[in-house]
Amino acid sequence: MQPHIVECQFGQQTLTLMTGQVARQAHGSVIARLGDTMVFAAVCTAAGRDDLDFFPLTVDYREKTEAAGKIPGGFFKREGRPTTKEILTMRLIDRAIRPMFPDGFRQEVQVLSHVMAYDGVNNPDVLAMIAGFAATHISQVPFRGAMGAVRVGIVDGRLVVNPTDKDRREDNRLDLVVAGHRDGLCMVEAGAREVPEAQMIDALEMAHEQIKVLCGALDELRAKAGKTKMPFEAPKPDPELVAQVARYKEDIRAVAHTPGKQERAAAIKGVLERVVAALTEGLDADAVKLRAKAIKPIFGDLATKVEREEILKGKRADGRGHADIRQITIVPNFIPRQHGSVLFTRGETQALVSTTLGTRDDEQIIDGLEEEYRKKFYLHYNFPPYSVGETKRVLAPGRREIGHGMLAERALSSVLPKPERFPYTIRIVSDIMESNGSSSMASVCGGCLSMMIAGVPLAQPVAGIAMGLIAEDDGYAILSDITGGEDHHGDMDFKVAGSGLGITALQMDIKVESVSRELLERALSQAREGRIHILKKMLESVPRPSGEVSLWAPKMETLQIPTERIGLLIGPGGRTIKGLEEQFEVRVTVDETGRVTVSGVNRELLRQATQAVQAMCETPKIGSRYTGTVRSVKDFGAFIEILPGVEGMCHISELAEGYVERVSDVVSVGDKLDVVIINVDDRGKVKLSHKQTLVDAENV
Repeated sequence: MQPHIVECQFGQQTLTLMTGQVARQAHGSVIARLGDTMVFAAVCTAAGRDDLDFFPLTVDYREKTEAAGKIPGGFFKREGRPTTKEILTMRLIDRAIRPMFPDGFRQEVQVLSHVMAYDGVNNPDVLAMIAGFAATHISQVPFRGAMGAVRVGIVDGRLVVNPTDKDRREDNRLDLVVAGHRDGLCMVEAGAREVPEAQMIDALEMAHEQIKVLCGALDELRAKAGKTKMPFEAPKPDPELVAQVARYKEDIRAVAHTPGKQERAAAIKGVLERVVAALTEGLDADAVKLRAKAIKPIFGDLATKVEREEILKGKRADGRGHADIRQITIVPNFIPRQHGSVLFTRGETQALVSTTLGTRDDEQIIDGLEEEYRKKFYLHYNFPPYSVGETKRVLAPGRREIGHGMLAERALSSVLPKPERFPYTIRIVSDIMESNGSSSMASVCGGCLSMMIAGVPLAQPVAGIAMGLIAEDDGYAILSDITGGEDHHGDMDFKVAGSGLGITALQMDIKVESVSRELLERALSQAREGRIHILKKMLESVPRPSGEVSLWAPKMETLQIPTERIGLLIGPGGRTIKGLEEQFEVRVTVDETGRVTVSGVNRELLRQATQAVQAMCETPKIGSRYTGTVRSVKDFGAFIEILPGVEGMCHISELAEGYVERVSDVVSVGDKLDVVIINVDDRGKVKLSHKQTLVDAENV
């Protein structure tokens, strides 16, 4: 069977979509190719369970190492749990396609993808999104229609569609991934280096133009190989039951502004219980269960409608105006023994954030499809069930926790100092103690403050804020610092982090058909005002980074040695460097460029160790004076170690003034002796004189 192939322009390259040659039993399968990078995606659906009240969508993405000509490490030589990169890509696909299925669709759907080939130029993550969208579009699964995804960067000051991996690593000020359809955008994820709001909107518009091109290609592929969409009609509630529940609308409105998240939820639940009791009166137990199950979603929709109406009237559930920020409380050094810690509270959202400083040994080694590299900064986000007053199984970090942690990490990474200035490895941990919306942005604020307390010289302080949108035919409201309920009931959730100079991270999920440039400009402008307000509150508590690191943090010194001296510093089998570590109670690391890092807690021993490394790696020069140790005695002179691993020979004639009959008359092995270098030959052999130091002393 001949495959169906469609091509389109994607940035400066040609994107190829192919179906019909592999995985033909899947309900939809596509191979997307850009350059020599190839990604496969397949979609299948199956009947869901009748008792499900959610859409069982599973998204999986894997980067198989053979795609880059590698064999997995470890004992089993097989790919294991998904990497952070794989999980983040799964989230990108999931967040983009989940809202595109019809409301009420409950069949199980799986979107599985993996990388077939990686050329080192074109990253496969966006390609996996496109392949997943295409496979879903050509399948029989009911779906909104063609979608596209694109990455936009700022290279050499210009907006660029689909920058290469090399461009992204070297001189890129923006890493923006956007998904959408012809009518608008539906998902945005970005890390940036203080990009102005206007330029960010330009990037979003450029992305949408490319998405329209991709949608055309997907429609062409469906025309060639698409399956007839399965019939689906969203279940409609009983009109009579809807009318009966609607009579309680004002009861909901009466408790909609109850102070406190838990108290408000309890008050609304009380109304629901009254509704269920009234509308099931006289029924048997089985009938009560069925009717209660039908009432709950109708009541939920009514509660959502009431909250949206109140917001459009200017009445948010907690009494704030549309642009108001919740009360902020900051407790610096909440845990004094940590290198840097802060308790950051905004309304009913609270994050306990710590910064720990480490050495080069603490860098995270990233080994995936791309070339192995090391990370000196990483942020871990934890969302325990007690933060929302719940109980559940405590497992490894989920996709949401990894995604929120990476968003906060991106927000802060662009303001970190260069390693040459601050050589520490930095780890931030954010534990969410309470949550009512925007815990990832609380992690950004707390992470920035904890680093400043730890003595990290940040280029700019960074804050984050979560924004929301309520849009109806008769108007809309942009909300600053949204709560969990406003996020759930709203039409757009976007999180913006940045400094006073510009945006450092952006995440957006859009539930309406489209948003105009004017609305985005207003939203980002209001977000900037809120961000500046939060920054001012932060700087009132922690005005500037600490002048030095914590007493409990390792102290670090860096120095540069000639590359030809690296072997000398390490010594045979690492004996020299290990000896320094044992003698001075420090950790010494050296990289291939000759950059040496010495770290330890005791400052005096650290100073001595640094001096020892400097002395060891000096190039001996004529006229330099040292106090050396006699290592061996010969008939013709003595060999004296002047630097660790560097010996020179002091001839018998240079041991003392006048005639010396035997070397042993003047020195013995182990003696300390002042010497001066009097010659270094072409082979690096050093000649020393003790007599010269005696002459110098007489002339003083």
